Amino acid sequence: MKLFSANPYLSLLLQPRFVQVFLVLLATLLLNLVARYLLRHAKASLRLSHGNDALVQAAERPLPLFIFLLGISFALGIASQGYAVFDIVRPVRNIGIIACLAWFMIRFIYRFTGNIIALGLKNGEEVDLTTFDALSKLARLTVIVLTSLAMMQTLDFSISGVLTAGGIGGIALGFAAKDLLANFFGGLTIYLDRPFSVGDWIRSPDKQIEGTVEYISWRHTRIRAFNKNPIYVPNALFTTIVVENPSRMTHRRIKETVGIRYQDIGAMTAIVTAIKAMLKSHPEIDATQTLIVSFDTFSPSSLDVMIYTFTRTSEWVRYHEIKQDVLLSVAAIIEQHGAQLAFPTHTVHLEAAGVTPQ
Repeated sequence: MKLFSANPYLSLLLQPRFVQVFLVLLATLLLNLVARYLLRHAKASLRLSHGNDALVQAAERPLPLFIFLLGISFALGIASQGYAVFDIVRPVRNIGIIACLAWFMIRFIYRFTGNIIALGLKNGEEVDLTTFDALSKLARLTVIVLTSLAMMQTLDFSISGVLTAGGIGGIALGFAAKDLLANFFGGLTIYLDRPFSVGDWIRSPDKQIEGTVEYISWRHTRIRAFNKNPIYVPNALFTTIVVENPSRMTHRRIKETVGIRYQDIGAMTAIVTAIKAMLKSHPEIDATQTLIVSFDTFSPSSLDVMIYTFTRTSEWVRYHEIKQDVLLSVAAIIEQHGAQLAFPTHTVHLEAAGVTPQ
């Protein structure tokens, strides 16, 4: 007792409230270690069972911080009895808790979306990356807005006043940033209507835009042209132009005109019949679609046969391989019937010398 009375600092530290502070901090440290151990164990178990570990991954960092924040704020609350300087502990603690919960939700949304996409691709399922990306961004934006409002409420700001000021400021901001807002709503239209997705080949007959969609943001869409140059298109433009999406075609069309010599008109019927039979039996031609093989026109230098049909594939390279095979088969059929392909010719008639035409 004499030792404690001789050392006032040691006597102060042994007061009941400081002992409580020490015990709270020790319990906080132990609880944090237990939480980290349980999170690692749960993460390993879910990985072995191929489960969705988004919840564990999302809590891996916010949860220890949340425990430390609660423990330290509780300890400061015990130590601050009679000290006005510690009045700031409560609002800071509340803001920290809200921030931790928001951090957890944002991480969970991001991880959950990524795990769902990875699982779908692993199982060979068709995954709409554009829709998942849009929903993920919208959910995270909602969390951020709600978190901001909750923090303002914690700091005793008037939410109704903030919303009113935000409405008035939004009108002014709308006039000042109408292009930015137009791009935002254009991106929202793309996400909702889904005229194209990431990976699609698109083109616009109204603008010199053609290539593969690489990225869709809220402001612009990045398209990789076939010469490998990136094209950055403001999303607002897609609300005013026509966009073709060849990636979503079901078939590719073969539309060709083949010219035969005039002297081979006697073989025309047999040639047309043979070409039509060849197309109907071709494994890569869809005979259920429109199929036309017909003598079409008396051209200046040829008898034109129209060939109109559709391939089963929509893939660009494979389509040209099929088209080549079809055209070579057509040439072979014409040759088999003793006819020839026509090419532009001119016939010159010479009058006999000394003979006046009648």
